[in-house]
Amino acid sequence: MNRKTYRFTKGDEKLIEKLIDDDQVMINHITLSSGEELPEHNADSNAYLVIVRGRMNLALEGEAEVHNQGVIANVDPGTRMHISNPFEDVLEFFVVKAPSPRIM
Repeated sequence: MNRKTYRFTKGDEKLIEKLIDDDQVMINHITLSSGEELPEHNADSNAYLVIVRGRMNLALEGEAEVHNQGVIANVDPGTRMHISNPFEDVLEFFVVKAPSPRIM
């Protein structure tokens, strides 16, 4: 039996780290401090945003919603998205892309 473990960085500073990248899934871990954002882009796979700390301002096709810790937001492939943290607390989340964008 092949068991793997994956570690992610804990902290409050801006961070984008790729944890897993294989054909079945890509998982990224992202931390955004207050006032930080990711560039607007199109989702390149089925994306599931797992919010583990803070609140996320998620704009899909220009329409923004706020999602709190404990929520998983789904973004369909090809959807224009913009993630930002205009709030005081740190935002931490995982992006699970299935399947990996390289086979989409």
